[in-house]
Amino acid sequence: MAGRSVNLVVPEGIDDPSRPSGGNTYDRQVRRWLRAEGWAVSTREVAGDWPWPDAEARRRLQRALEAVPAGAVALVDGLVASASPDVLLPAATRRPVVVLVHMPVASWTAERDASSLERAVLRAVASVVVTSSWTRRWLLEHYGLDPARVHVARPGVAPVSTNVVTGTPADDGTRLLCVGAVTPGKGQDVLVSALAELGDRRWLCELVGSSTRAPEFVDGVRQQVREAGLEDRVVLAGARTGSDLDASYAAADVLVLPTRGETYGMVVTEALAHGLPVIASAVGGVPEALGRTPQGELPGLLVPPGDAHALAGTIGRWLGDPGLRARLRDAARARRGTLTGWPETADEVGRVLEEVR
Repeated sequence: MAGRSVNLVVPEGIDDPSRPSGGNTYDRQVRRWLRAEGWAVSTREVAGDWPWPDAEARRRLQRALEAVPAGAVALVDGLVASASPDVLLPAATRRPVVVLVHMPVASWTAERDASSLERAVLRAVASVVVTSSWTRRWLLEHYGLDPARVHVARPGVAPVSTNVVTGTPADDGTRLLCVGAVTPGKGQDVLVSALAELGDRRWLCELVGSSTRAPEFVDGVRQQVREAGLEDRVVLAGARTGSDLDASYAAADVLVLPTRGETYGMVVTEALAHGLPVIASAVGGVPEALGRTPQGELPGLLVPPGDAHALAGTIGRWLGDPGLRARLRDAARARRGTLTGWPETADEVGRVLEEVR
């Protein structure tokens, strides 16, 4: 349909390759595929320490929303929107505003005002888009939102060429991969503790992800590695994207995601797209991302979050059971064929935008 336009309001750095994140990837892909569907998409980046903006950051957000033309929809990243009801509520009375919630702020912080601020924003806007059914349930339970206004648009996954899909796994499954920024929420400390219990087993583990977001935590993980005598077996490789990240997936036998909290877990579907089984925390939307094969098989193993001993036992099962590894590899390949792409995600978002225009 001609004349469709949307203004995407996001934190500064959406296109910065040095800031890889699931939220940035989602926002970029939705922008790309909305444009492919005929939407005119303008991007308005807002600098600030989101989701804890100071007065100047809120003023920048206000200017960005005031610049949205009459009749256009504002699609606002929840990281920007959730802590700013003083800006979002007036804007929502002048134009349709849709908030894209990657992770409810109040689900991962103990900040006293986070819940009330976020609730006020999400109750005022025209619609809310979330990235998993788990997040939708969380918002309905905690904020009492109208179910008809909360819509799920799960992250897609980019198709992976068959020549970079893992095709020759190690017989003993010893190549472990963890992908995610090295931060407390992603739980690399739990993984290192688990691996320390498996010091007498044969394995190598690569931690791929930014090491600049939580420097003190990164230092603690490095110290854990040294104290466990694992310097030659655990590699903090830094952030990787594009073909470099594809190469990491292709060189691995299994993805390990020890996260303490996750609304979906895009790295899970990325791993499955590469034919990799997954060992992950059974938390938030991770089981939803893992999914099942058409035959009902799990393409991985789920463990309690934050439980290093349980994680060690599960990795030990993987390393010690060739039959289990073969079954999970078959299931991962079968699940790979059921993954949806980013065009489907953008289509879901586009339907919501159409409804509020």
